[in-house]
Amino acid sequence: QLQLAESGGGLVQPGGSLTLSCAASGFGLDWTCIGWFRQAPGKEREGVSGTSRRGGWIDYAESVKGRFTISRDNDKNTVYLQMNSLKPEDSGTYYCAGTTGNHCALTSYTYDTWGQGTQVTVSS
Repeated sequence: QLQLAESGGGLVQPGGSLTLSCAASGFGLDWTCIGWFRQAPGKEREGVSGTSRRGGWIDYAESVKGRFTISRDNDKNTVYLQMNSLKPEDSGTYYCAGTTGNHCALTSYTYDTWGQGTQVTVSS
C-alpha cells in the first residue's frame, strides 16, 4: 500500500521561501501522479501543483504560477514543492496525494492516498 509523508512546513515571513517534501513508501511505489493540495481554516481544499512520475504532466494553480516549482526524484521516491515569494494567503495545511491510476489531474478525486499534512504559515 502506497504511503505518503510530507515534511518541510513551518513559519516564514512574507516574501520568504520554503521547500516541502513528499516521500512515498510502502508496497505501492508505482505511483503515477502526485499532487500537492492545501487547505486554510474555513476554506475548501484546493489543488496547488501536481506532477506525473514520468514528468509528462505538470500543473500549477494560477495563484502559484511563477512562484512555486514542483520537482521529483524518482530514485528517492520523493516529490518536492519549492515555494518562493510566499504570501500570507499561501498559509494552510499542505497535503500531498498520490495515485497509481492512469489519469493525472489537479483534482482531489483523482487521488486515493493522502499524507497527514504539513503546516505552512506565512506571517510577519
